[in-house]
Amino acid sequence: MIDWKLITDLPVGSRTDAIEKLKWYALRWKIEVFHKILKSGCKAEESKLRTAQRLTNLISLFCILSWRVFWMTMLNRSAPDVPPTLALTATEIGVLDRLVNDKPKARQKTLSHYLIKIARLGGYLARASDPPPGNTVMWRGLSRLTDIALGAMVGVEFAGN
Repeated sequence: MIDWKLITDLPVGSRTDAIEKLKWYALRWKIEVFHKILKSGCKAEESKLRTAQRLTNLISLFCILSWRVFWMTMLNRSAPDVPPTLALTATEIGVLDRLVNDKPKARQKTLSHYLIKIARLGGYLARASDPPPGNTVMWRGLSRLTDIALGAMVGVEFAGN
């Protein structure tokens, strides 16, 4: 039997209160993962900005990017069969369709199908024995996808339709 204690300064007057605090604590790992994406993916600590306003703006943008990577990684695990438009733009879907070849046994084009394509851009091998893609390959893949999609949009502006 494991006996452990959660030390808190929050009021706990009932079993319901205790369960609530335990559920809050259980969410801590998600916060840790979010911060890891913010620090490792965005490299937020390497910023050379010198004013508080600029740093605040940058961190705000990084939080949105970090949340998107984390959200897409979790969606791939919890709701893989939803339509890809839930998390991706039409441009992103179009670029992925042209850029990343489908696996021979490709199922219907669900969100998971496209998120694995993004992960493959980030170095994920997508072998049958591989676990679902994690935040690091999702970050790298989304970063590459963003660059490629931006290049495609700029190319269309210069070359026309």
